Amino acid sequence: MFKTILHKIHPVSQTARTIHTTSCLNEVRLLCRLRVVDNSEIGKQAMAEGKPPRIICVYNKQRVGYIGDRVLVAIKGQKKKGILVGLKQTQNTKVPKFDSNNVALIDDSGAPLGTRIHAPIPTILRTILKERTHTKGADYTKLLSIATKFV
Repeated sequence: MFKTILHKIHPVSQTARTIHTTSCLNEVRLLCRLRVVDNSEIGKQAMAEGKPPRIICVYNKQRVGYIGDRVLVAIKGQKKKGILVGLKQTQNTKVPKFDSNNVALIDDSGAPLGTRIHAPIPTILRTILKERTHTKGADYTKLLSIATKFV
């Protein structure tokens, strides 16, 4: 009886429960799954087994990953570092939106673990990584040199 009285007082309250008001979260946060786009051995094995890497840590203050950010991933029971090279979330102008969240694995000095990157990489990544190469001391130019396609 109380439900019918409440429905008569607030007819919108019954339908408001079924409508979602928040947008879909396509952000790269902790425990988000990624797709390895280089040809490193550990990346190929993880993707073939259907166990993609998950993010453990995003190395920025917001803890939300953007293009060019370094991340720490858990892949096949190991910790590896990587660079985000393609994201699903809405981007700034002149940055393409991808269908999946892509990562290229690197070692501690910034050198890539693979020899080729098979997915297209946004051209804005060149300027982002060149700035970070000079400020952070790691050499990310090798990562750009093994890329095959730029978008």
